[in-house]
Amino acid sequence: MKLYYKPGACSLASHIALHEIGTEFDIDQVDTQAQKTETGGDFGDINPKGVVPVLKLDNGEVLTEGAAILQYIAEQNPSAGLAANAGTMERTRVQEHLTYISSELHKSFGPLFASSSTDEQKDTARENVAKKLDYVNSLLADGRQYLVDNKFTVADAYLFVVANWANFTNIDLSKWSHVADFVKRVSARENVQRAMKAEGLLD
Repeated sequence: MKLYYKPGACSLASHIALHEIGTEFDIDQVDTQAQKTETGGDFGDINPKGVVPVLKLDNGEVLTEGAAILQYIAEQNPSAGLAANAGTMERTRVQEHLTYISSELHKSFGPLFASSSTDEQKDTARENVAKKLDYVNSLLADGRQYLVDNKFTVADAYLFVVANWANFTNIDLSKWSHVADFVKRVSARENVQRAMKAEGLLD
């Protein structure tokens, strides 16, 4: 398999998950602005949507959309425990969290990374992010270590990546103490550090 990624982007969650299941894979960094890969490929030919992550399977099939890729990765090695079996309430909860993170929290950060955003638009975006973090903080306030059944899943990998963007967008994550503790806890995982080092995010 090959993961097409952009350092620190939402593709980092898939990168973490691939390490968690212990599979062999290659990575190829993408310049999403130039639509070129580090190995010289035209990224538009790989994914016409023009965004990461993309997972190219050994049989040549290409998967896009982070939430779908994360669940696919989890299913490649069920013993890793990154998602419960399909049809269970635990699996439905993982899907619930993945959907919320993707459609609400992730989306709210968008204007903060757009060069075309005005200061006013960025301030509004920070207000929106704060509302989403309020909800996530309330989930974690019951003392759980991870989102579902107190076990690390692909939903936690995705939440870690997106919540950590606060540290790069002038949002003080310490205002949400449970989220801040979660990010710190997940960042200490061996496979999280392996993925971040591979993307040049850690020394």
